[in-house]
Amino acid sequence: MTQTRDWSIPQDLPETMVIGGEPVTAGGGGAIETIDPATGRIIGRFPDADANDVDRAVTNAKQALQGEWRSFTPAARGRILYQTAALIRADAELLARVETLESGKPIREARGDIETAAGYFEYYAGIADKLQGDTIPLGPDYMSFTLHEPVGVTAHIIPWNFPLVTTARGVAPALAAGNTAVVKPAEQTSLTSLMLAEILLRAGLPAGVCNIITGFGPSAGGPLSAHPDVAHVTFTGSVVTGKTVMQTAAEHVASVTLELGGKSPVVVLADADLEAAVEGCLKAIYLNAGQVCSAGSRLVVERPVYAQMMDRLVAGAEALTLGHGLDDAPLGPLISQQQLDRVAGYVDNARAASISVATGGHVAEVEGLEGGVFYAPTILDDVATDAIVAQEEIFGPVLCVQVVDSPEEAISVANSTEFGLVAGIYTRDVTRALNFARDVDAGQIFINQYFAGGIATPFGGTKNSGFGREKGLAALASYYQVKCVTARI
Repeated sequence: MTQTRDWSIPQDLPETMVIGGEPVTAGGGGAIETIDPATGRIIGRFPDADANDVDRAVTNAKQALQGEWRSFTPAARGRILYQTAALIRADAELLARVETLESGKPIREARGDIETAAGYFEYYAGIADKLQGDTIPLGPDYMSFTLHEPVGVTAHIIPWNFPLVTTARGVAPALAAGNTAVVKPAEQTSLTSLMLAEILLRAGLPAGVCNIITGFGPSAGGPLSAHPDVAHVTFTGSVVTGKTVMQTAAEHVASVTLELGGKSPVVVLADADLEAAVEGCLKAIYLNAGQVCSAGSRLVVERPVYAQMMDRLVAGAEALTLGHGLDDAPLGPLISQQQLDRVAGYVDNARAASISVATGGHVAEVEGLEGGVFYAPTILDDVATDAIVAQEEIFGPVLCVQVVDSPEEAISVANSTEFGLVAGIYTRDVTRALNFARDVDAGQIFINQYFAGGIATPFGGTKNSGFGREKGLAALASYYQVKCVTARI
């Protein structure tokens, strides 16, 4: 890998929140430092909000619901979203650079994320004027029809692994349906969400319609989900925090969309195209250093091709080099020292339980990036179904291999965790693939390609992976309520 060593930090990064269309600091005066995880250096600062700041943001969003935004036609809302997509694309390289510096991901992945974020605004822009209701035939003496109305103030609590794209995934359909929004990005990666606030204003969004507050989960995210004027909460994060969000939202009868992670299996049957399966498995676990809710973190492989898959996967993992995301290294750092300790702890416990480490399994040191937090791409071999590393989400570059003796056993093993976000299968037999899709309890099934689909395909989980759907037309159901009007004539 040829390193450019251009790790410079862009100038004039945002240092304030956006409430009511204005830059504001935290009422308590505190600030949070954001860190480049590849180097350990500080790259920016933004406010540390508390419950009072949250209340200001929600109040502004509530007021904006009754302001000029209410009179915007659906087509006018769509034009603002189209313009937002265009402005994101115009600033794409800057946004990608900032996201790489904050999250550590390779710049090629960040560029893809920024384009996807633009795509969300473009997709929902085209839908804004097509959210139409139904007429209900009650007979000649009645007229009955439904209206789709915005739910109100929506809250969006964003994870650190995909900052801008997750913000866009929720905010774009919320605005398309006529709602207002308060966004709380992760404290590790808030800069691109703050930059989006400025882009939305440039695109013509009225002040107060989208507000961005920055802060920690307990002091900002908690008060946001608990605020009585929030009608819907969209949350992506851990199961434990998701349950807390649901409980606090229930106190004021707000609806929720929860995307809570996974332990997703990639099944490779004996008849699979092994070249495609290896490529898919490597991408499934090592994209964003494994810090992906839908990562294919378990390989469930039929015994006849187990040895071949292991040889190829170990070679592929060992070919990956680690480095700075701005150098477009194949594998970047983890987000923080805390996450590094978490990943290392899982692997150390697996080794102590006599699970074989086929490759990796250690903290990595990268020359010139001694302040970074890197973990070697790791494969754990022949992992039992009840092993902790097969049951719990590690959220790092660690693949657990599980060997089975039949397609039926593969389905059983695929269903053997408390998660149900994604499952993938590689096979040339379409009947087996469709049987798998029918019988595996997961929100998304990928066949002969992992991370298949896109903006238009619904995304969400079952079991402990949460409920509700984002992306596609299905996402809109969270952001409008159906009113039925019936008249006797």
